[in-house]
Amino acid sequence: MSDLKTTLKPALDRRKRQSLYRYRRILESPQGPEIQIDGRQVLTFCSNDYLGLANHPQVRVAFEQGVQAYGVGSGAAHLVSGHSRAHHALEEALAEFVKRPCALLFSTGYMANLGLISTLLNRQDMIFEDRLNHASLLDGGKFAGAGFIRYRHRNYSDLAAALVTSRARRKLIATDGVFSMDGDLAPLTDLSIIAHRFNAWLMVDDAHGLGVLGEMGRGSLEHFGLGIDQVPILVGTLGKALGTFGAFVAGEEALIETLIQQARTYIYTTAPPAAVAAATLASLRLAQTESWRRDKLAQLIAQFRQGAADLGLQLLDSHTPIQPLVIGDSEKTLKISEALLTKGILITPIRPPTVPTGSARLRITLTAAHAPAQVERLLEALADIV
Repeated sequence: MSDLKTTLKPALDRRKRQSLYRYRRILESPQGPEIQIDGRQVLTFCSNDYLGLANHPQVRVAFEQGVQAYGVGSGAAHLVSGHSRAHHALEEALAEFVKRPCALLFSTGYMANLGLISTLLNRQDMIFEDRLNHASLLDGGKFAGAGFIRYRHRNYSDLAAALVTSRARRKLIATDGVFSMDGDLAPLTDLSIIAHRFNAWLMVDDAHGLGVLGEMGRGSLEHFGLGIDQVPILVGTLGKALGTFGAFVAGEEALIETLIQQARTYIYTTAPPAAVAAATLASLRLAQTESWRRDKLAQLIAQFRQGAADLGLQLLDSHTPIQPLVIGDSEKTLKISEALLTKGILITPIRPPTVPTGSARLRITLTAAHAPAQVERLLEALADIV
C-alpha cells in the first residue's frame, strides 16, 4: 500500500491547478465589518453575522455570565448530564419565537439536518430536495438511506411530477428557506400546497432567513405567512443572524420527543456549552426588540443593488443579505477576490463543488453593522476591478 502523501498529493495539486484549492485565513479580532485577518485590517463582506450581533456588548456579557454560572464545557450529552437550565430556557424561547410548541437544540445545523432526516426516513421512504439545497440537507437525504429525488431549483411543477409517481410510505419535501449561495427564496406557499396535495411533510431549513425576514424576524415562514400546519418541520441556526453557535429543530411535541429518543446526532454528542445558550438568549431578545437592524439591512441591500446596477454588474435576483456576483470561471473569480484584497476588502471566492461548475462567484454578504460608506467603498472597488 502506498503512503498517504503519495496517494493524496496528486489530487491536491490538481485542485490548485484548477483554482479550486481552499485556504484558511486566521482571524485575529472579533467579528465585525472590519476585522484583523492574517495580520492586516480589512473590510469584510463575507460574514453571515447579518444583524451584527456576534460581538454585541450584551451578548458578550451574557456569555461571560454563563461561564461564571456553568463553566466552559457542558461535560456530557444532553441526555446524560449536559442539559443545563440555560439550554432549556433557550429551547423554550426559540419555540415561542417561531410559534411552535417545542424546540430542540443541536450542536450544528449540519447535525440537525442529518439527525432529523435519518430519524424520520428509512428505505421505505422518499425525500424530495431542491437541487440547490445546502450540503447538510443533501447529505441528510443520503444518510437516511431513503429514495432520493432532486427537483429543479424552485420548480414546484417538477416536484409535483416526481410526487405523482411516488408510492413511498413517507414522503418528505426538504428545502432551504433562503438558498445560501444564490440568496433567493424557496416558493414556500406553493411547496406547502403541493405537500398537502400529495400527503407529504414539508421541512424548511431557514438558516439564512431566521432573524432577517419577516416583521419580527421569524424568517421565511413569517415572510410568507405560513404556520405549523403548512410547514410542520422547521430548522434554524444560531450562528448566522443570531451571532452565536448551534442550531435547533422546532415543531410538534411528538416530533421533538422522537428526535430526543432516536436522533443519533443529538444522542451521541456532547451538548454545546451552556454559556453559548445564555449568549443566544441575549441575542434572540435583541433580534426581536431591535427591528431597526432589519430596516437598516434592507436599506443597505437596496443601496448595493442600485449601485451594482449603475455599474452594469449582473447580480442574481436576491433581496436578502446574500448578494452573489457570478463570474463563472474559477480562476478569474479567484483573481478578482485577490485584487479586492489588495484594496483591503475581503470577499471569499465561492467555487465548485460548493456551486455548480461554471458558476464560481463572489458571495457578497451585507450586515446591519455595515455603514453606507463602506458599501460605497465596495462598489468603487468593484468598479475598478470587475
